[in-house]
Amino acid sequence: MERNWLLSYLAILIVMAAASTSISACPIEFEFLNYTIITSECKGPKYPANRCCAAFKKFACPYAKQINDLTTDCASTMFSYINLYGKYPPGLFAAECREGKRGLKCPKSAPTR
Repeated sequence: MERNWLLSYLAILIVMAAASTSISACPIEFEFLNYTIITSECKGPKYPANRCCAAFKKFACPYAKQINDLTTDCASTMFSYINLYGKYPPGLFAAECREGKRGLKCPKSAPTR
């Protein structure tokens, strides 16, 4: 029984390694974007969900296509910079900003950048 578990674990590691090699860089240069749209509205210590989520959507929705593309590292790069500039608790936006099973709904009129 233990041997089967180990084989399954190794198979998972191989799949993860293969998947990680297919991830490409993000075409959006998140390091040069202006994060004040989030940092000016989403402030601690309480981090009000209505203000934080509205600001997050204003910032992220124009990049929804790239952020949702799992073949790039756009989502992780964006969240790294949001947390760097805002010094937010880990997982703040994931925990507070939900509008359904599939995450946040961006307005169809959100301009793409």
